[in-house]
Parts: sequence; structure tokens; C-alpha cells
Amino acid sequence: MYKKQQDTDMLLLCLYVDDIVYMGLSERMLKEFKEKMMGTFEMTYPGQLKYILGLEVIQLNDSLFVSQHKYAVDLLIKSGMKNCKLVASPMNSNEQLHLQDNSGSVCPTKYRSIVGGLLYLTHTRPDLMFVVSVVSHFMNSPSTHHFGALKRILRYVSGTLNLGLLYTTSENFNLVGHSDSDWGNSLDDRRSTIGWCFTLGSAIIACAVIAWSSKK
Repeated sequence: MYKKQQDTDMLLLCLYVDDIVYMGLSERMLKEFKEKMMGTFEMTYPGQLKYILGLEVIQLNDSLFVSQHKYAVDLLIKSGMKNCKLVASPMNSNEQLHLQDNSGSVCPTKYRSIVGGLLYLTHTRPDLMFVVSVVSHFMNSPSTHHFGALKRILRYVSGTLNLGLLYTTSENFNLVGHSDSDWGNSLDDRRSTIGWCFTLGSAIIACAVIAWSSKK
């Protein structure tokens, strides 16, 4: 990310390979930047941001919604789970996974591919962060039991395709952090899994999640 400041005006620029997203409060700075870039490089200007790197962006007057609906659908199709039976939660709360469960082995390549796809989906789905972190622990030697847990996540995703992140305007922003741990719940090494997130907003109901993680 790059920043250009002129007095109280500011322009922010995000660059990924040959994709550029820029934003700012000054119409003058935005116009000048666009004209200089278009005059210097051969490039196209698609207009207001709607889609980038698998992320769909819907901009409204007082809010911005970011999701990965199309990406999630493509992942389900690739995994052969497009018309799967839906579930209300991504994980069975009474189930504990561990390395040696003697349930039979599955193809590690397919398992890793699906886990990798789900990890990218967590860019707009904090609700998946913990369960995806759990199944990622078994990528070296996944079992039938592990793959069943992985498919349950996909069944949950199939029923929650419209979920994403909503960011609303606010006069005051309060940064609040939340964290939790299961305190040595792993059956294999007794290590703890920690989860945390930060929200930014003026009220609990209007807070937007801006950063999150879950790992052992």
C-alpha cells in the first residue's frame, strides 16, 4: 500500500501485480492520479471497484459490502460439492480430530487443494477461520475422518454463500480487540488454539471486523 498526502487530502493506493485499487477523499487528487497513470502507462479503467482477486465489492451510499460469493461457488463446483446437503454449522462441536484415527487415508493433494481454497475464503469469512485452521493441521497425512470434517465445512459454505463483511460509515471509531483460547485441547500435543479479532466502529451492532486469525 502507498500513500500520498497533500495538506489534509490523502490518496491511498493498493497494488497487486498489474491490478491497482486507489481511493481518497479529494476528487482533484483522484482525477490527477488517473490522468497521469493513463497518460504514462497502457492500461484500462473499469470504473468503480466491483471485483478484484476473487473479492466482490458492493458500494452503497453509507456502506460497503465485501464478499466472495462467486469464488465460494467455484470452490464448491471444483470440490464436487455444489449440490450437497446443507448444515447449520461448519463443525460438529462434539467431534475432536487427531492425527492417528485409523479411519483410512485419502488423497493428500485433493485435501490440500480444498483447504487452500477455504483459507483464501477466510479473507471475507471470519466465521470459517477456526475450523479451517483445525483441518489444516492434517494436510500431511489426511484420513477419511479428516476429509469428512472438511466436507462439512463445504456443506456449511454452500448454505451461507451470501455472507461477507459489511463496513458502514460512522462519526466515531472505537478499536476493540477480542481473544479466546481452548487451553491445551489438542489430542495430539496438548497445545492450545488461540483466536482473535479486532473490530472498528461506534457501536457493538455497527462494528466491522477488520482483522482476525486462529491458529495453534
